[in-house]
Formats: sequence, C-alpha cells, structure tokens
Amino acid sequence: MSVRPQLVCASANPDKVSEIEAILHEVVDLLPRPAEFPDVVEDAETLEGNARLKARAICEATGLPAVADDTGLEVLALGGAPGVHSARYAGEACSYADNRDKLLRELSGAADRRAVFRTCVMVCWPDGRELCVDGVCAGVITETERGERGFGYDALFVPDDGDGRSFAEMTEADKHAISHRGRALRNLLAALSA
Repeated sequence: MSVRPQLVCASANPDKVSEIEAILHEVVDLLPRPAEFPDVVEDAETLEGNARLKARAICEATGLPAVADDTGLEVLALGGAPGVHSARYAGEACSYADNRDKLLRELSGAADRRAVFRTCVMVCWPDGRELCVDGVCAGVITETERGERGFGYDALFVPDDGDGRSFAEMTEADKHAISHRGRALRNLLAALSA
C-alpha cells in the first residue's frame, strides 16, 4: 500500500483552502498552513510566480512539501485585466464585492464580455523540486451578479461549457467539475500519481 502524499496548504484564503481540500482530499493529506506564518507578499508578475512565492515560503518554513495556487480572471475587453491582480483589483484592502463592483463598472456597456479564469498550482519540495500545473475555464462576465454560493468573481462568471449558470449558482460539485481550480487540481493529482 502506497503512502498518501502530505502537502502543506500555503493559502491563507479560507475559501481557496476549502476548494483545494474538497478536490484533493481523497488522494492527498492536506496539512494546514501554520497559523503564525505571516502573509506572503505576492508581487510576482505572473500567476506561476505568485504560486511559487507562496509554496516556497511555506515549504521553507515547515520543511515539508507545500502546495499553493494563484488565480486570475482575464477579461478580453480589458486587455486581460485584472489578471494577476484579480484579488486586489479594487485596491489592497478590497473585498470580493469591491472587486466585482469595479469589474462591472469597467465593463459597463461592453458588448464583448468574454473572459478566462486561469489557475496555476505549484508544489515545492524541500529538496528544491517543483511541479507546476494549470487549469483554464473560458466563459463570459454577466451584467449583474447571479447566485449566492462561491466567492471572488463567481457571481459574475458563466462558464462556456456549463449549463448557463454562474459559478455562484452551481453546487460545489458542479463548479469543481468544470472550474479552472478544479481542472488545475485534477492535473496536479494526475502529475503526482504519474
């Protein structure tokens, strides 16, 4: 019988941790980020860079393999914004609602509302090895918020390969089946078991 891999979750965002745990729980023992560990400054220019910063910092602090993700919403009409700045689109101390409000203002009157959610997941090991995988989900930005579930931009994003519901209108299982983070984490599971 093989030993289940253990990964420390580098994310400090409880919503992300919940999604990561829901998808990885059958294959990976996800350990919590040390409570006393300060936030990692995410100042890289790419999603991969930010995921690496978080995973490497937690790996070095704990001496254990660590997993981190970074996600960006890339809106075609906004030249790919907010992209790597998605979590802080409306400012450093902004809320999810602030970010959604800004996005709706920026897209006011836009005919082209296509967007792509992109997630990069990085695992860093104490011996310096790294594993990086991606997940992508294309869709459109709605004109008004729809749904009560999820977090971030979920109430504004309708995936192309869904059934017309926003992520915030879907059950967790339905969202995980087609979401950017779900795809990236399944790619991670496949890579870890290869």
